[in-house]
Amino acid sequence: MTAPAGAQRLHIRPLKWKAACSYVEQHHRHHDPPQGHQFSLGVQTDNGSLVGVAIVGRPVSRHFDNGLTIEVTRVATDSTTNACSALYAAAWRTARNAGYRRAITYTQDGETGASLRAAGWRKVADLPARPGWDAPSRPRRTLGTENVARALWEITTHDAPPLPELRDETRDETRSTQGCRRRCPECKRAVNAAATGRPPRYCSPACRQRAYRRRTR
Repeated sequence: MTAPAGAQRLHIRPLKWKAACSYVEQHHRHHDPPQGHQFSLGVQTDNGSLVGVAIVGRPVSRHFDNGLTIEVTRVATDSTTNACSALYAAAWRTARNAGYRRAITYTQDGETGASLRAAGWRKVADLPARPGWDAPSRPRRTLGTENVARALWEITTHDAPPLPELRDETRDETRSTQGCRRRCPECKRAVNAAATGRPPRYCSPACRQRAYRRRTR
């Protein structure tokens, strides 16, 4: 990567999962390492010092997980100039060369996104703060990042499909009182709506298990 006069030259290299997670644990301001990755990248200076990492994986929101979209789930640096933008640019190059058509990531309220813009990304939505991701259907531990507004960013190929509607990101967590009740695809009984979280698909654990067994035969 070419550096401006007076700036350090930066070099991108592949990084193993454990090394990337270790760096995130030490340097990320508000997140622990994610649960998994598709690939991770490091950025280092001429002397070989690791000054930042990017972890890239499947979209956290299942709504975006269409097989052609990848998410930069973590970027952490030691504040070296241009390290963030170098990682975002390299993450997209790697994903695009692998056949992905869209990469997404999020910034928190108060973060300008300057590194993303410098790497060619664009902001597509401002997302309201939410109280958390814990729900009876999908238990989640408290992360300390709840009640913080976020922005969704993307970078795409010219032939990328349209971004899906953001119903998963801005959905109303209250119980719906209108419309038809969902039917269980196994037994056709009505499915009771959950108080919070993703609407259940099956009426009971037994029906969910039957459906799973049928898919995995």
